Amino acid sequence: MKMVMAIVHRDETARVLEALITAGYRVTSSESRGGMLRQTSQTLLIGVETERLKHVLSIIKENCRSQVAMESTEADVTLQTQPTRSWAEVGGAVVFVWTVEQFEVF
Repeated sequence: MKMVMAIVHRDETARVLEALITAGYRVTSSESRGGMLRQTSQTLLIGVETERLKHVLSIIKENCRSQVAMESTEADVTLQTQPTRSWAEVGGAVVFVWTVEQFEVF
């Protein structure tokens, strides 16, 4: 058995959840924050049989799209700073997979 942890951008969460649930997977989700732009995401936890792992990963990949976003700061005359721009990739998913040694329901 495998545990999949997917961190999905908030704008794509509903689409990914719907696709996973429609395909018969059980998903636990929790709001999270992080990354360069500190945007809200959802952390999805999916327990899956090893032989179905590729299917789960393909569903996540098909329903997430990454894009580039810019964050700007304004110039501060009192501190004599110039405006700055930062570019970061947003959207998409970051996925971790690990092997589950034991699984029980109480």
